[in-house]
Amino acid sequence: MVPGLAAALISLDVGTLFVIAICVTSLLGLFLLFAWMQERNQALAWWGIAYLLGGFSGTLWRFGDIVAPSVPSCVADMLLFIAVGMIWSAARLFHGRPVRWGTMSLGATVWLIACFSPPFAHSAASRIVMSSLIVASYTFLSAAELSRERRKSLIRRWPAIFVPMLHGAIFIFPVVLATLSPNSSSMHGPATGWIALFAIEIVLYVVGAAFVVLILAKDRTVRFYKTAAETDPLTGLLNRRGFFDAAEHLMKAARGAKAPVSVLAFDIDHFKSINDRFGHAVGDLMLQLFATVTRKTMRTDDIIGRLGGEEFVAVLPGTLADAAVAAERVRAAFAATSAATDGGHEPATVSTGVACGSPSTPIDMLIARADAALYRAKMNGRNRVETADEAVGAAPDHPAKTGLAAVSRKIAVLPLARS
Repeated sequence: MVPGLAAALISLDVGTLFVIAICVTSLLGLFLLFAWMQERNQALAWWGIAYLLGGFSGTLWRFGDIVAPSVPSCVADMLLFIAVGMIWSAARLFHGRPVRWGTMSLGATVWLIACFSPPFAHSAASRIVMSSLIVASYTFLSAAELSRERRKSLIRRWPAIFVPMLHGAIFIFPVVLATLSPNSSSMHGPATGWIALFAIEIVLYVVGAAFVVLILAKDRTVRFYKTAAETDPLTGLLNRRGFFDAAEHLMKAARGAKAPVSVLAFDIDHFKSINDRFGHAVGDLMLQLFATVTRKTMRTDDIIGRLGGEEFVAVLPGTLADAAVAAERVRAAFAATSAATDGGHEPATVSTGVACGSPSTPIDMLIARADAALYRAKMNGRNRVETADEAVGAAPDHPAKTGLAAVSRKIAVLPLARS
């Protein structure tokens, strides 16, 4: 079957296929540069320039004797290796990792050194094997960089990994081509069919890779604006909308694990007095300080949000006792950090209410109970943690008893206990 496929591809004009590959690659390079002008994503610019460089390399390789007869033949190959190295660097830039200039230019450097060796320069098989290994290596490295992205599920990441992996695997096969066509001047026979197949694969790869890159860039832009819409600009914590969305996801996961969920309601003590005596600028710094302390003290998978003013809420999986321990850590850390901060004001403290319940309980009901415990903490002297009396059970499903959930939703939208 494979010899039959190669024989069928012999009828294709290899020169025309490479012209198509050059044109498609160059057009996609321009398109990626245009996308970079719109998105201002540095990785898109690197990908676009790499595509243009690859198209120029193909032009030199195919028409070098006509357009640039004085340019050494090794230059076209070096430009190609720099292009694939830039694609790998673009994958690193896309995920915020620095460019490794030495590694990026290593393939072109190795090729240049090898070209000074007469046995290598006159061996078509050696050149095919080395060029295939260089391209495949950079392509596998690009796939590895894209696979390190952990913010998306595997299902959404697999095209970015699979496309370059497949391309790299295909580029291993020219080693077989080298054995089929040891004479570089021969463009006939089975080797011609394989060259045509590679030309088609290159076109498919550059098109597929460009679409994957654009999808990744689009996804990042959407995620950026979504994060901005769900984040409190002052503290960097989740705002009301973002908090309730994230809390719902956490409670859904807890329902699957049949684990209890706890809610912490925080309120900075005497915050209005701090604003009145020292100004709103100092009050804002206090809110930022509390947000920083809370992020450092609580676990990374705990959901923390600012619902308004000096009112903060956190939801986390765990029992009432576990949540009370976490709340006490936050209280002690904030008191110590505030006392150690030279801000020209008195040290601030925080009062906390803790409630726990089934993950099937409406989140607003848990917040209302945590708010009631917070009110007791205020009444009992502030700078303390109070817990609700007992865990909240799941809301009843009977239609005649749904009034409690409706009332709790009304309670939840009221402000938390004030200073």
